[in-house]
Amino acid sequence: MSADYDLVIRCGTLASAAEVFEADIGIKDGIIAALGRNLPRGVEEISAKGMVVTPGGIDSHCHIEELGQDGSVHKESFATGSATALAGGTTSFICFLPQWKGHSLADSAPGYAARAAASRANYSFHQIITDPTPEVLRTELPALVARGIRSFKVFLTYDPLRLTDREFIEVLAAARRLRHRALRELRRHRLAHRGAAARRADRPVAARLVPPAGGGAGGDAPRNRAGGAGGPAHPGLPRLLRGSGGRDRRRPRARGLKVWGETCPQYLTPSHADLQGADFAGAKAVCSPALREAGENARVWKRIQHGTLDVVTSDHCGFSFATQKKVAGSSAYGTGTAASRPDGTPVFNAIPNGVPGIETRMPVLFSEGVSKGRIGLPAFVRLTSANAAKLFGLGDRKGSLMPGTDADLVLWDPDAERTIRNAALHHAIDYTPWEGMAVKGWPNITIRRGAVAARDGEVLAPPGSGRFLPRGPYALARPRGVVPDGFDAASA
Repeated sequence: MSADYDLVIRCGTLASAAEVFEADIGIKDGIIAALGRNLPRGVEEISAKGMVVTPGGIDSHCHIEELGQDGSVHKESFATGSATALAGGTTSFICFLPQWKGHSLADSAPGYAARAAASRANYSFHQIITDPTPEVLRTELPALVARGIRSFKVFLTYDPLRLTDREFIEVLAAARRLRHRALRELRRHRLAHRGAAARRADRPVAARLVPPAGGGAGGDAPRNRAGGAGGPAHPGLPRLLRGSGGRDRRRPRARGLKVWGETCPQYLTPSHADLQGADFAGAKAVCSPALREAGENARVWKRIQHGTLDVVTSDHCGFSFATQKKVAGSSAYGTGTAASRPDGTPVFNAIPNGVPGIETRMPVLFSEGVSKGRIGLPAFVRLTSANAAKLFGLGDRKGSLMPGTDADLVLWDPDAERTIRNAALHHAIDYTPWEGMAVKGWPNITIRRGAVAARDGEVLAPPGSGRFLPRGPYALARPRGVVPDGFDAASA
């Protein structure tokens, strides 16, 4: 008698974004085919008794094998970065395509797609835009969208990456034309309208733009004003808050605007005290925004609990301590030499921003959140996979346990106690900020597209077995169709 399924996961405690229940999972051709009790047999069977089964993690903000303008490459390759992702329960990630001023998008990342093809996990891209020339906006961006790359990132600070106000507006307008997740800045259009009434339209109530996300060269950015044009309140890559400013997002949400927020495990556990240490060890904790006082962690947790932070990502960056963070003059994007102190140690602006964390992202959140009772399992699923899937156009196939979605799953031992040691992690970096941290709850098995990709700390998926995830149009990214004060900038 032939088996009904390729794989059956038996007797697990299944955690979705909405509920927790006990069931078997039947998998066929890499897809979840059925949920239920006492499912027919599979070619392969895994007992999940005593385990928690969640959707595979989606890390929507990480830096893997990123290219520098000077020809340098992040130490974390797609082969190692995807291995460390799978070991920590992340089956899909979205990383960044660079652009350098004076270069086209294609010229800024030569061969990057070929590099990514070595990934063991599924992957997609955000496009960084630093030089929005007419050719980029009119030709290259539409071609990217056609390939399924539907999120852009811009910098409003950090020379030489940042855009001018005019360039920023032009990117937003181009994104809106592409029905991208963006809003148009209104004032430029309104200035053509004379008369006192135009002044009111020029200062709508919804006139705040939260800081952009930090990246490999991230950091705290100034607040800027932008109008709402009926679209999501995220030009390019959504405005991703890191810790502070939860109230800034609740207010526009109350008005029906599309605003979402992100944080990372480094803003939930360490503090600015970790920036100290002998032999310049504090450089290991340099990231952007900077770590704050220990009490800020509790405030970030409250924003997670209140639902004003939606996604927990790693912002994984591939900078080793010995060869990069500790070396004076090293730069996250290879853009020049920074000053050092008389004793030869680098000052803060010479330290590459970012920490490794794609493997520890989910275990740290499980331990600090679920095991300590700060959040329930459905919230954990929303923060690590379901919300990211919805925000970035993957919700029809990822971040869910529903039949018909991809069989990307993680089997957790909720009682497992581990001490995080860099020597046991799978990344190419020589340290982890969580060295020596005790955690409760650990992923035993990671399943990607119905096949076991990692088990008991061993990564089984070979390099090149991951797939590019093209993203098509989806409802959440569409403009709301509501304009402030009755002024339709799109038709001005």
